[in-house]
Amino acid sequence: MQEFSLYFQEGWQHILDLNGYDHILFVMALCAIYLVNDWKKVLILVTAFTIGHSITLALSVLNIIRVPSALIEFLIPVTIVITAFSNVLRKSQPAGNMQLNYFFALFFGLIHGMGFSNYLKSMLGSQTNIVQPLLAFNLGLEVGQIIIVIIVLLLAQLLVSFTTVKRRDWAMFISAAIFGIAFMMSIERMKNLID
Repeated sequence: MQEFSLYFQEGWQHILDLNGYDHILFVMALCAIYLVNDWKKVLILVTAFTIGHSITLALSVLNIIRVPSALIEFLIPVTIVITAFSNVLRKSQPAGNMQLNYFFALFFGLIHGMGFSNYLKSMLGSQTNIVQPLLAFNLGLEVGQIIIVIIVLLLAQLLVSFTTVKRRDWAMFISAAIFGIAFMMSIERMKNLID
């Protein structure tokens, strides 16, 4: 049980670590267009993202797939750019077409999972039984993501409910800011990929 709690704690601390803000930005971009009353949709989106990164995290830790870390580190901000840009292009608030959002969250989760794998591999060392640590780490990541979602949804709800900020303006502002940060990150990491 002690091992489970250790990896669970590492999972939520890893996702909330400001040094790894790329994953925080992605979760923020996922939920930028939603308010508190949309919490079920957001929970499904974040869970789809978790399923995606759980799959590639497991495959990568087991050395079934190997992708150069420089490529993954470049693709992670690209997923953020695409998600934030799609928020900016969205004409109205989320209604239909949720299946496409879930697909993208799942697909982009596959990419992020490979990014998480280097961290988890370094923690596991030569340990052979990885099922419990992998499960605990993923559950910790999910809890960390839910914390981010709660903060973003509450902030959005407060701004829209108690100020003159409109829902669409909030979504545009936060998505554009995330887009700008992730775009610069993509350019910087593309240089590392080319070198």
